[in-house]
Amino acid sequence: MLKHSQIWRAIDRLAESKGLSPSGLARRAGLDSTTFNKSKRTTREGKPRWPSTESIAKILQATNTSLAEFTALVEGDGIGRPAPQTLPLIGFAQAGQAGYFDDAGWPVGAGWDEIRTPEVTDPHAYALEVSGDSMQPVYRDGDILVVAPDEAPRRGDRVVVRTMEGEVMVKELLRLSEKRVELKSLNPVHDDRSLAREQVEWIARVLWVSQ
Repeated sequence: MLKHSQIWRAIDRLAESKGLSPSGLARRAGLDSTTFNKSKRTTREGKPRWPSTESIAKILQATNTSLAEFTALVEGDGIGRPAPQTLPLIGFAQAGQAGYFDDAGWPVGAGWDEIRTPEVTDPHAYALEVSGDSMQPVYRDGDILVVAPDEAPRRGDRVVVRTMEGEVMVKELLRLSEKRVELKSLNPVHDDRSLAREQVEWIARVLWVSQ
């Protein structure tokens, strides 16, 4: 069965293989430049939104890509970037600074270290090193979180959240609505958070932790 994340990952890989951003791929296909933006991949209620068959047909035609080649990208093979064996690594304090993430929450720029991990299929996954004790007892100082920005977060997931002011936090997602993001603290000493959607720059799902 095809997964929502597989289809979107295939679109990202196709764009990358052609030297394009997802927005650039959409423009080349004659689509609105925001068609493949991360914000369009889920509804305001946090439910998965699938790309239309028409939009997929247009990008295949625009890039001279066969259906078989696109299927290979969906399955994790083919012309796209292979699943990484190393991930970019950043410290928790750095993650709040400018220049390390784009608007979609993907890692960019210099200053990243690298870490070897088991296979991760999200081409934009990265590792985040925990510092301090604000997330105890769930995560401790020095733990490595593997984060997948292309995976749609669901209620109950642990997520990394970056606010428009640059604050970065790891919480449990309680509710994602059209207007608000409700977050539960991992440490009972710290308060839960309720943020307006316009306060949140991006949300990324934590896949697993290396302790």
